[in-house]
Amino acid sequence: MLDLTKLASPLDVGSVRIRNRAFLAPMSGVSDEPFRQRAYAHGAGLVVSEMVASGELAKGRAGCGLRIRHSGLPVHMVQLAGREAAHMAEGARIAAGEGADIIDINMGCPAKKVTGGYAGSALMRDLDHALSLIEAVVGAVEVPVTVKMRLGWDESALNAPMLARRAEQAGVKMVTVHGRTRCQFYQGKADWRAIARVKQAVSIPVVANGDVGSLAEAAMILDQSGADAVMIGRAHYGAPWTAGSIATAAAKKATPGVPESPEVLADYVVAHYEDMLTLYGTESGVRQARKHLGWYLDRHAAGVADEQRKAILTSFEPVRVIAALREVLSHAPEAMNLRGEA
Repeated sequence: MLDLTKLASPLDVGSVRIRNRAFLAPMSGVSDEPFRQRAYAHGAGLVVSEMVASGELAKGRAGCGLRIRHSGLPVHMVQLAGREAAHMAEGARIAAGEGADIIDINMGCPAKKVTGGYAGSALMRDLDHALSLIEAVVGAVEVPVTVKMRLGWDESALNAPMLARRAEQAGVKMVTVHGRTRCQFYQGKADWRAIARVKQAVSIPVVANGDVGSLAEAAMILDQSGADAVMIGRAHYGAPWTAGSIATAAAKKATPGVPESPEVLADYVVAHYEDMLTLYGTESGVRQARKHLGWYLDRHAAGVADEQRKAILTSFEPVRVIAALREVLSHAPEAMNLRGEA
């Protein structure tokens, strides 16, 4: 029987100690600074920045600075994506200069706009090129380097164990594996047992990712994969406390900061909204916050009237949005089941 306390125990990634083994996944457009701060405050062991395009970072493009900016947390982990070794190395140096404690290389993103540029999971189609990027990043910085990958490009090329082995030989300190191929995108069920082949191929820590949203699922993925930690992504939509709740439940402790009444939930969502407006500015912030507000409504106020939902998700006036959020969330019966959502 799996010892669930393992999830609550520290994990060393090279020279960096992580406080527990339930991680927030890097998610483009989601795991920005306000989201990471909340996830960590709720108890997540590690939180990872949104994916940053190394080429744009190296060229000083607007917006990249916000993605790599240190958020004041004990461990700052930045994920880079790209296809050119020089840009990856320069991006890693910039991120480390901004205080990154760990640099992660994205070799798992399935999005067409990423793979179409021969980055993300497309790198799994050319392991020699993938290794050239890994070697460039490892050689550019002193901090630990990690890699996130999928099982392979498709079912005919499940080469994650080979990539992980070669990455370890190149100096990578941890690998994360999403239990799907690129061609699956997010369809079907993640193959947790397939991750075991990666674990057997390396001696560095392996993190299992895919279809985890509860302590029971975290226990199952670790049992079936033999992995050292678990990374949780989409289950955080509308619930930034998900990874933290898994870690704290494993430690048989209460999850800090989870709102426990509809009124407190309304305050929580409004504070998240206001933090995003502060980070991005009002004009951009109201747009970028809408997906989060939609997820909060889906999860905690599914019965909201269509006209109220539309008003919240289309208004450009923060005062009106905040008033509507308080009205809807403070009276939503679904908001009473907050801890059960993790």
